[in-house]
Amino acid sequence: MTSKVTYKGGLRTSCEHLRSGDVFLTDAPIDNNGKGEAFSPTDTVATGLASCILTMMGMKAAGLEVDLAEATAEVTKHMSSDPRRISKIDIDLQLPKNVSEKHRKILVHTANTCPVHYSLHPDIEKIITFNWVR
Repeated sequence: MTSKVTYKGGLRTSCEHLRSGDVFLTDAPIDNNGKGEAFSPTDTVATGLASCILTMMGMKAAGLEVDLAEATAEVTKHMSSDPRRISKIDIDLQLPKNVSEKHRKILVHTANTCPVHYSLHPDIEKIITFNWVR
């Protein structure tokens, strides 16, 4: 088992990663009757894509002897209705500028082939912008 999710009431869940014991909360978003005091479940999906991208790029970068420490991803999730679902995820990556063009191409390919990217429904538009500026 990977995790345990407990409904706490008030449209809030507590999500525990069983191996580490780490816990995070989710709340329904304000526009869907929630408090919006924590990540919503759909926020975690969009954020998971960014986390996967940076993790996979970090793995590949280590093999290339490229340091991606302090790279960031700004995530914007867009929702649609009928049915209510994630329609688009924008990820704006801020990456080190001293990466060679050859290594940039390898890292971009790695980002675009991460497991979460492949796991999301193809109807979800994924816009990933690579800014080599840090």
